[in-house]
Amino acid sequence: MGLTNIAEQTDNINHLISKHDQRVIERFIEQHPDVTTVDLILFDMNGVVRGKRINTPQLGKVVEQGICLPASVFALDICGETVEETGLGFEKGDGDCICKLVPDSLQLIPWQESSAQAIVTMYEPDGQQPFFADPRHVLTQQLEKLQQSGYQPCVAVELEFYLQDQQSDEAGNPQPPIMPLSGDRMTQTQVYSLEELDEFKAFLDEVISACHEQGIPAENISAEYAPGQFEVNLKHTTDVLLACDQAMLLKRVVRSVAKKHGFYANFMAKPYTDYAGNGCHIHISLLDESGLNVFGSDEKQLLHAVAGTLNHLEECMAVFAPNANSYRRLQPNMFVPLHATWGWDNRTVAVRIPASGESDKRIEHRLSGADVNPYLTVAVLLASILDGIKQQSQAPEPIDGDATLLDLPSLPISWDGALQAFAASEFLRKSLGEEFCKVYLAAKKHEQERFSAQVSPLEYQWYL
Repeated sequence: MGLTNIAEQTDNINHLISKHDQRVIERFIEQHPDVTTVDLILFDMNGVVRGKRINTPQLGKVVEQGICLPASVFALDICGETVEETGLGFEKGDGDCICKLVPDSLQLIPWQESSAQAIVTMYEPDGQQPFFADPRHVLTQQLEKLQQSGYQPCVAVELEFYLQDQQSDEAGNPQPPIMPLSGDRMTQTQVYSLEELDEFKAFLDEVISACHEQGIPAENISAEYAPGQFEVNLKHTTDVLLACDQAMLLKRVVRSVAKKHGFYANFMAKPYTDYAGNGCHIHISLLDESGLNVFGSDEKQLLHAVAGTLNHLEECMAVFAPNANSYRRLQPNMFVPLHATWGWDNRTVAVRIPASGESDKRIEHRLSGADVNPYLTVAVLLASILDGIKQQSQAPEPIDGDATLLDLPSLPISWDGALQAFAASEFLRKSLGEEFCKVYLAAKKHEQERFSAQVSPLEYQWYL
């Protein structure tokens, strides 16, 4: 589909962004006359990058009139096929909606010559109402509810990923990379190893450089619990939408720079049977109207928030673990919580309160894998926190020691169980909206059925 002149479709749309934002974009073009193409990107339900590439002269038209993309972009499964059961496909003629540019997101693409990118967000065809299935808008609704209650969230995201060889092993499976300096293939777990950082310094330095060029506040990188596994921590911010934008853009940076250096990078929840999975840890605090950290000044509020988060973990599992592979990560001795638990500075629980001073007091959500959609994950966490505070929910006793070994009711550790809990959740329908929940559930059920219908190589080995 080509760019569409929105003015021909609707008479009530002239300028979709402010004069100030228009000037920001004009300055960008003036400062970067060599940029010939701009990627207009959004992130679907699965966090996959979708969008269009335009020639730079068309950018002004997009700024004023928007760009058309089909609503069905939010009905795609992980393979990029439209799930008709969502009702967003041919049932509605596979019609277009209007996507508006997020002006401050316009940045150069450091790993591509003469290229830039910008995030767009989807609206109804009239260009006025946010499109209900866009995860960015789902998060915005939760932010508005918190702000109406006098709270401003502050969020930071940590993402783990694997570097892997571009060549698969003899069985066709991914394998750890060959270290650039020594020439040896990685085989050991050396958590927090500086030598591993040295081995991949050229790649990691370019990741950090690209992040800084794109305004992504990557604060530090560490080697994690498996060969080729690393973690990037992003700086906290009260611009929660921006925090999630940056988390998604970080994935794009890491994957793109990895290819440039002869590797693949993956954020799959559990790419290897015998090694740790990739997590997405999300830190959240709440500020009051005077800017003070509510969790630091009032422990009761902190514990209400903890309780709310724990109360809704089960029904939110289909968001925290969104696909079949997500559930392979949920196993003991891998720093992954298996129960609705919390504790003070305990990395085996679902909700950790890191050691910190009052001004930095926060909740750390440790359940999600790196395969999550950050917008949706943060949205359900904020909804849970607000519910806990409003209901003055009471947290159970904190856990000391290894919480994964406790004899407690397990969270859903199967995709089917998680989808059943999601489908039965009145809390999620109220928080995220009936329409959104219908679309999300239909897409995930379709994906689950499609996955379950496949005959795996292991079945041939065991049962043929």
